[in-house]
Amino acid sequence: MSSSPLLTDLIEALRCLPGVGAKTAQRMAFHVLERDRAGARRMAEQLLLAVERIGNCTRCRTFSEEALCATCASPMRDRSLLCVVETAVDQLAIEQATGFRGQYFVLLGRLSPLDGIGPKELGLDLLANRLAEGEVRELIVATNPTVEGEATAHMLAQLAHAANVRASRLAHGVPLGGELEFIDRGTLAHAFGGRQTL
Repeated sequence: MSSSPLLTDLIEALRCLPGVGAKTAQRMAFHVLERDRAGARRMAEQLLLAVERIGNCTRCRTFSEEALCATCASPMRDRSLLCVVETAVDQLAIEQATGFRGQYFVLLGRLSPLDGIGPKELGLDLLANRLAEGEVRELIVATNPTVEGEATAHMLAQLAHAANVRASRLAHGVPLGGELEFIDRGTLAHAFGGRQTL
């Protein structure tokens, strides 16, 4: 137990980060105090600045300092393709790994009634309005293959069909370079059931 209330508070504050338990938070706190106070100041300043200035894009809900993010504002993006993701980090992963040139809609979560997350919290009313504009021809559903992600995907497909928009889903299954003997049963069963003609 620390004799410094400020140190105790710092350790507790660091625990808000995902995957950071008591021991990791303690190591982080001691590291910045012992070895990198300038780095800690820089991090604190940037964190405060980010929290104050970064909001959500009014069109796609991703993180943005402006009312419209750079992707939504770009005339080079294909407005007929709309990819729906659960989080901004999912959007970043798709941007970095693919040549996708369409636009995005970020749900900022997934359906989870037990956690109080329903269609309103996911901005599905905003998405329905966007689909009703008639510009989107294909809605690419890129939610995670979890129970909540699948339920969210089903609701998104219903929204798309109601707006006469084609709905597609990211493929799931055997990873590139993976060996069948090491793949979990659920993934292998899903891949087997979704096999394609060659």
